[in-house]
Amino acid sequence: MASKRDYYEILGVDRGADDQTLKASYRKLAMKYHPDRNPDDAKAEEMFKEAAEAYGVLSDAQKRAAYDRYGHQGLSGAGGGAGGFDSGQYTDLNDIFGDFFGDFFGGSKGGGGRGGNRQRRGEDVRYDLEIEFEDAVRGTSVDIQIPKLDACSRCEGTGAEKEDGLTQCPTCRGRGEQLFQQGFMTIRRTCSTCGGRGQIIRRPCKECKGEGRLRSEKKLKVNIPAGVDTGTQLRLNSEGQASPNGGPSGDLYVVLSVKEHPVFDRQDYDLHCTVPVNIVQATLGTEVEIPTFEGMESVKIPEGTQPGTQLRLKNRGVPRVNAAGRGDMYIHVEVHIPTKLSREQRKVFEQLRENLPAAGADGDKGGLFGKVKNLFN
Repeated sequence: MASKRDYYEILGVDRGADDQTLKASYRKLAMKYHPDRNPDDAKAEEMFKEAAEAYGVLSDAQKRAAYDRYGHQGLSGAGGGAGGFDSGQYTDLNDIFGDFFGDFFGGSKGGGGRGGNRQRRGEDVRYDLEIEFEDAVRGTSVDIQIPKLDACSRCEGTGAEKEDGLTQCPTCRGRGEQLFQQGFMTIRRTCSTCGGRGQIIRRPCKECKGEGRLRSEKKLKVNIPAGVDTGTQLRLNSEGQASPNGGPSGDLYVVLSVKEHPVFDRQDYDLHCTVPVNIVQATLGTEVEIPTFEGMESVKIPEGTQPGTQLRLKNRGVPRVNAAGRGDMYIHVEVHIPTKLSREQRKVFEQLRENLPAAGADGDKGGLFGKVKNLFN
């Protein structure tokens, strides 16, 4: 007969490992080799049993002390090892694996503990809402009307007549779960007959016909904070669908879509707009009126402004959601060059041509022609 492997080696921990380290290692191995995940795999089942045996000994202070001192021989009378490990015992894996194996072994979210009337949470609902650009910047409130399933008031969501509509489930006898023997373990699973409720409907509710919910429409006010953008989700707690068996309702998620603005382009919390000026305004400088969300504001265009110049107005952008401050506004100056001139206008430009140096002349050392000239000199 082959010698038994060292328990510390099986769990992959050192001899001084604490309880948390032991539990974490065992959980990892159990998840990997559990028979439900490895059907018809004898080797995986053997590895699972081996890990369970090792953890069963090392997690018990008395057994661990005996094992550390005498090895496997020290467990012959301590209820552990090959002779003492009870392959028919009930192992409460929920204590080891927590919420993960609560579902893995048939648990149910929102179940409210083991056994008895496991209530299922209602479904979440999505509502797509389109809003104006100004409302996204300033914030607003909107009334919406949503179709939903509400808990039946007659049966309070149970789906059964109040007096004698519910009876104990004959399969699980009111526990809401069934026990199955798999190898050396007893495993819990949600009862397939009652779905974990522990009860079945004997007399359906006359109002909802046993559904526990009724279709309705509900008007809700949605408060939209300043600064939201396309894709922002607003959650309204418990405004989703009612539970099918008296549990908590789901949530309503309002997903926003913001319309485009004819003047402003938004980038994160900053606003961008383009301001056209003519060539004289760009050359001599001017002042223009810019629309902001606080009203019209006068902005100075400096003398000699070049096409593509960007001006910045601090704190004139979009408010930051759930934070202090706001973005900035960027003004992009677009210089318009006339394509048609009157006779008088042409005379003015011809006079300017005589008086202004040509681009790239000697006075313009940084121009393209100046750079080419310097290259060949």
